[in-house]
Amino acid sequence: MNTVRVRLGDRSYPIYIQNESILESGRWIRKRIRSEDVLVVTDRRVAGLYGETVRMSLESAGFRTALFALRAGEHSKSLKSVSKIHTRLIQFGMQRDGLIVALGGGVIGDVAGFVASTYMRGIPFVQIPTTLLAQVDSSVGGKTGINHPLGKNLIGSFYQPNCVLIDPDTLTTLDERERYSGMAEVVKSALIADDRLFKVIETHWDDLVNAADNGLLTNVIARCCRIKADVVEKDETEQGLRRILNFGHTLGHAIEALGRFRQLKHGEAVAAGMRWAVWLSRRKGLLAEKESERILALLERFPVPETVRRFKPGDILEKIRLDKKQTVGGLHLVLLTRIGKAVVIKVKMEPWMIEQGWADVQP
Repeated sequence: MNTVRVRLGDRSYPIYIQNESILESGRWIRKRIRSEDVLVVTDRRVAGLYGETVRMSLESAGFRTALFALRAGEHSKSLKSVSKIHTRLIQFGMQRDGLIVALGGGVIGDVAGFVASTYMRGIPFVQIPTTLLAQVDSSVGGKTGINHPLGKNLIGSFYQPNCVLIDPDTLTTLDERERYSGMAEVVKSALIADDRLFKVIETHWDDLVNAADNGLLTNVIARCCRIKADVVEKDETEQGLRRILNFGHTLGHAIEALGRFRQLKHGEAVAAGMRWAVWLSRRKGLLAEKESERILALLERFPVPETVRRFKPGDILEKIRLDKKQTVGGLHLVLLTRIGKAVVIKVKMEPWMIEQGWADVQP
């Protein structure tokens, strides 16, 4: 059992990382929660894989349970989904001492967490992430939220889970696109904070992408969780340092929105965003050419969906200007000075940055 602790005073919580832990999820949750009623929020695909396993484990631990499944995909991060879950909670008779369990990927964690933060002004929730992206990033740190048609994650809250339960065995059910999507966040963690992790990724790329070495993958997941926990402990509500976790996300979120949150996986968009951010880091003289070439060589291992190549620079820039990190003085943009070191600078976005940069980073 690997345990990573997120230290936030009275909102502190553990991240448990253990193979086959999903089979005993009820026991692990019961150690932390005295609630009687639990709503498991998941998507239809994950419900078929793990829904009954988790529900039965919770019931064996003495919880009264119900399960609610959304359609799989980014389009479920919506006000409509939030309203449906609120309705189910009311029908179930959930009180303020109840519990929501988010079982699934980043979409489910974000939506279920936002519902937990708003239902009766806040009830506990637990994360059981089943995708690599959720395990290394979105399940940790307390960012919850939904999308608006004009932009990603524009509606949300900071609301920490009671605990996070990670079972690396669930990654064997992921398809190739989901595995690569998760690897984008693994690479991001290395680029902003850990050059040794970057070397591990370079050396063991195939084993990590294919989940072929469970021990190695478990250690990488734990390291990514520790990186994020260290940042969140210093800046829970993204007033400064936490912005580095958005490396690659400014352009990534823009093209996700252009694809109506249906055409791209989050990690696919972030991989494209990281290529552009590396280009701009080099253009501004922050990142050495040798470092830039090394990073881009790794990023070229990511498949590029044809959709990405069809987005127009002007449309991308328009979406970036709606980014929630935009301020009157400019956009808080995360760039690199070297592998393992990120900086946040305030940038006035100009058309050439996208027009030239977008052309230069296309594979």
